[in-house]
Amino acid sequence: MKRLALLALPFALAACSESEPEPAPTPTPTVAAPRLLVGADLDLSTLGAKIVGPQGPEVETTLSAGGRQLGTMVSYVACPEEVTECVPGQLPADTVYTYVHQITLSDADEAEPDAQPSEGPEVVEAPPTLFRTTQRAHGFNQSIGYSKDQAQAALGDPDAISISIDNGSLIWRVVAGSGWQPGSTITFWWQSTLPPAGPADAYLLEIDGDQASATGPFPAEPENPADGAAGN
Repeated sequence: MKRLALLALPFALAACSESEPEPAPTPTPTVAAPRLLVGADLDLSTLGAKIVGPQGPEVETTLSAGGRQLGTMVSYVACPEEVTECVPGQLPADTVYTYVHQITLSDADEAEPDAQPSEGPEVVEAPPTLFRTTQRAHGFNQSIGYSKDQAQAALGDPDAISISIDNGSLIWRVVAGSGWQPGSTITFWWQSTLPPAGPADAYLLEIDGDQASATGPFPAEPENPADGAAGN
């Protein structure tokens, strides 16, 4: 009997351990970090007809901040090159739309800016120069870029712009070159599987420490986020 009791002891201990499972690990939320994207050159030959909206085929907005005009932005949305009339309601559901934004900086002020020190403790980091969406780019299909030729003319370097996506927002940032020259133009583009819902205050230009919001065509948030959510 004593031998049987000893043999039964491991089974009793196993049953006891099974009745008290280890607590499940608590999940730790992960904060999504900005992710770099590979930008492609702008090839206008791949674009077809433009969507004609309430303001016509193009939307123009003035970029102003601090009581002065920083520049202008002209935006439009185009269908693929084989489409001669871009009417989203009459096109296949898998149609890809190219959002194009042409930004031209205002000419330089006649007054020369105050000289800034180039070395010493009073030197501060220059404010960023960037163009971005202020909302999630719904339906973004990972195709994005800018005009390399215009970047060469405006910044002195065709590869002076880096592109990233942060929580669904698209960001074009000047990271090299000699600075965006007044009076010059750079065209930015991105693609979405969703057509524009109309002009929206969904863009921003930041230059010389000034921020100017801009209105342009922008896709609406889909009813089912899985159908057109921008990935981070």
